[in-house]
Amino acid sequence: MDEVKLFGYWPSPFTQRITWALKLKGVNYEYIEEDLPFNKSKLLLQYNPIHKKTPVFVHGGKPIAESVVILEYIDEVWPENPLLPEDPYEKSVVRFWAKFIDEKTWPMFSFFRKEGEEQEKAIHDCHEILRTIEENAGLGENKKFFGGDKIGLADLVLGYLFHFYLPMEDVAGVKVFKSDMFPRLHAWMKNFGEVPVIKDNVPHHDRVVELLKMRRQMPPPNP
Repeated sequence: MDEVKLFGYWPSPFTQRITWALKLKGVNYEYIEEDLPFNKSKLLLQYNPIHKKTPVFVHGGKPIAESVVILEYIDEVWPENPLLPEDPYEKSVVRFWAKFIDEKTWPMFSFFRKEGEEQEKAIHDCHEILRTIEENAGLGENKKFFGGDKIGLADLVLGYLFHFYLPMEDVAGVKVFKSDMFPRLHAWMKNFGEVPVIKDNVPHHDRVVELLKMRRQMPPPNP
């Protein structure tokens, strides 16, 4: 069997997506922790020379970068416990929301480094994005996850709410993801976090908080 490796960084939501997918599918793999952001290994730079970041998935010596691309690759190579529906239309809907979440929700983290009116504006923008998902992604009483009764592609992409966004709220001292504003998303997060593969494979809350406290004191990255 071809060798499977994952180059990752322990607090990274993007690395976490791949870990969850591999665990859900029962794929054996070697995990290589990268010392980010300042001490990237030669292998990481060799395998991902364009973006120079994790995660990088290596299968049979061939590297694949970008977490959503990796997720779809894993789903094609290991079809057990599929991440996408068989129906072409339903598959396109899940892919749409995975893409929307991947592109639109990451800027929600901007409130973390802001204060005063700038933070209020950033929180307002967060609410607009979350409300779009809440009202349009099809989550409801009869649908535990984006694709139905089982975790799929869009769920893994949004999974960082479970282990990264809540610690960020704690460190910033604000509550953004409110249960009364987003009841469907909160129900989804509860369902997501109760799946053993998910809850058994997340960084400890306090460890993430300590990292974020340190990051908040650092100057913001260059645009």
